[in-house]
Amino acid sequence: MKPADFDYVSNLVRERSGLILSDDKSYLVESRLAPIVRKEGYVSIEDLVGSMRQRRDQKLIDLVVDAMTTNETFFFRDKTPFDIFEQTIVPDLVSRKRGGIIKIWCAAASTGQEPYSLAMLGEALTPKLGGCKLEIIGTDISERCLEKAKSGVYTQFEVQRGLPVQMLLKHFKKEGESWKIDELLRSSIRYRTMNLLDDFRSLGRFDVIFCRNVLIYFDVATKKAVLERMAQQVEGPGYLLLGAAETVLGVTESFKPIAGSRGLYVQDPNKIGTRTAA
Repeated sequence: MKPADFDYVSNLVRERSGLILSDDKSYLVESRLAPIVRKEGYVSIEDLVGSMRQRRDQKLIDLVVDAMTTNETFFFRDKTPFDIFEQTIVPDLVSRKRGGIIKIWCAAASTGQEPYSLAMLGEALTPKLGGCKLEIIGTDISERCLEKAKSGVYTQFEVQRGLPVQMLLKHFKKEGESWKIDELLRSSIRYRTMNLLDDFRSLGRFDVIFCRNVLIYFDVATKKAVLERMAQQVEGPGYLLLGAAETVLGVTESFKPIAGSRGLYVQDPNKIGTRTAA
């Protein structure tokens, strides 16, 4: 892949999604663009990029940006956040909500395994919810991923990754070679296309935000902007859960860590929007 073509694609992806493609990712770009080249009838990646430069075809640009985003996910991924949700977050919110709605946003929800995991966990926790109900919305930049999430249909390989057998048998039905989640859980989750670079206000406000394993692909300025806009959407004092390799420290003071709970942060209403040196 020519350096100029790589620069064009990486700049486009950064502009549209915030994702940083370092110079050593040329092989990754080539491997992910190759299927688009074949499907769209181009001769080569050079031909594809040339067409993008000339036509600025939005559909083609969306396909390329979608191909570059990382959609790795599985049920109950990195079990710790779900334990924290059950043992720390739920008891606190139940005591404050007193039978109300606990609103959860799964940002970068990909193909839906995270929101469905929370829905299944919520169903199992019903006796402990004190009449509270979970309201879950999953968002992602990829419409392709969200269509799969909405369908609730997963392969044998996908349901074997992190999903306890008891939950599989309770909440899924075998359909040919695939498994489909039951209609009650599927219809309980709303999905919506959302770019993390966009304004979040149309989503409403939340008690808990799961935003795991996506900020690691952003530069500090983008992380800061995303986190501070998320802080504005949290009902204080609300919670933020990040991935194991992510942190708010040195990025923003709008959230502060909770000792002993890896990846868990609470909104600090006195520090929202505070500037922190990068």
